[in-house]
Amino acid sequence: MKMTLRWFGDEHDSVPLKYIRQIPGVKGVVTSLPDIPAGDVWPAEEIRANNEQVEAAGLSLEGIESVNVHEDIKLGRPDRDRYIENYIRTMAHISNEGIRLICYNFMPVFDWTRSDLAKVLEDNSRVLSYEAGIMETANPMGMLAHMESKAEGFSLPGWEPERLKVLKELFELYEGFTEDDLFRNLKYFLDAIIPACDKYGVKMALHPDDPPWSVFGLKRIVTSEEKIARLLSMCDSPWSGLTFCTGSLGADKQNDLPAMIRRFGDRIHFAHIRNVRYRKDHDFDESAHLSSEGSLDMYEIIKAFHDISFSGIVRPDHGRMIWGESARPGYGLYDRAIGVAYMLGLWEAVEKGKKHEAYIGRNQKGYSAMESRRV
Repeated sequence: MKMTLRWFGDEHDSVPLKYIRQIPGVKGVVTSLPDIPAGDVWPAEEIRANNEQVEAAGLSLEGIESVNVHEDIKLGRPDRDRYIENYIRTMAHISNEGIRLICYNFMPVFDWTRSDLAKVLEDNSRVLSYEAGIMETANPMGMLAHMESKAEGFSLPGWEPERLKVLKELFELYEGFTEDDLFRNLKYFLDAIIPACDKYGVKMALHPDDPPWSVFGLKRIVTSEEKIARLLSMCDSPWSGLTFCTGSLGADKQNDLPAMIRRFGDRIHFAHIRNVRYRKDHDFDESAHLSSEGSLDMYEIIKAFHDISFSGIVRPDHGRMIWGESARPGYGLYDRAIGVAYMLGLWEAVEKGKKHEAYIGRNQKGYSAMESRRV
């Protein structure tokens, strides 16, 4: 696997590339152009400048996270073909820089949602947290104001201003919208762009819904093994795959993450790895990556990726805010760097454990054959 870190650019990230370069095992980053509105074409010169900056720091730009899908595409509105054409033009510009991966999502209106961006844990670290009772009674605009107040001056990816200006209108457009409507419009989008993926050599990696259930009454469709199987089958192309996010899918206790990794292995193009701690029902806190700190068995998750011989791009997902750091919620330096070391340590342990088992197996086989000859 190729270990990376997400980087938002000098103007949007507290973590400079020179610090990322110092994390053992991290050779590249995934990044984006967060100032480009959803639906607009990404300028080739800005992509190139970003790529050159990353390479000058001794890193590689391994993927784009994210090229946001315009709401008219998700809604199936008449303007969607224009926005799909813009998406394809952006893909061409990305491909020209040698970048072969685009992460995206198909969540209506909002990207990820949390009820708290800075919940204080017993050890005084701060984490992103979700409390269903708050979300079920919250007004979306009030929740946005609350989240922005905890964002420490950083913009929130997935909560782009152009969407929020028409928030009331968007909610009205999604009234009565069903899961089948979203599946149908996602298929239309994929059918239109996959030939361009083949032409430009770019893989599309669909991120799960975060959290994996309806929020503010908006339907979500990338939430479970059954639904992922459906979306992969409706566009059966190696260019159309997944960003397998353990924290997003793992928020639902019903999702068996190692089993899903093994089932969808050849369609996983990108992996986000983090842990969550369940509290009750749909309530959870994000946690340190260590298995004992959360509810997910990170050893079994890493082992599943090793079992499928995963060679794609990986990054630690959200980390805690620790050691007095002030940064974009979930995207400080320290805890993500700890997460990198932990994941690479688990990968090495799994790999060496398998080699040891193979060695023991060969020796036992040879010993058994020798005993048979003696008899």
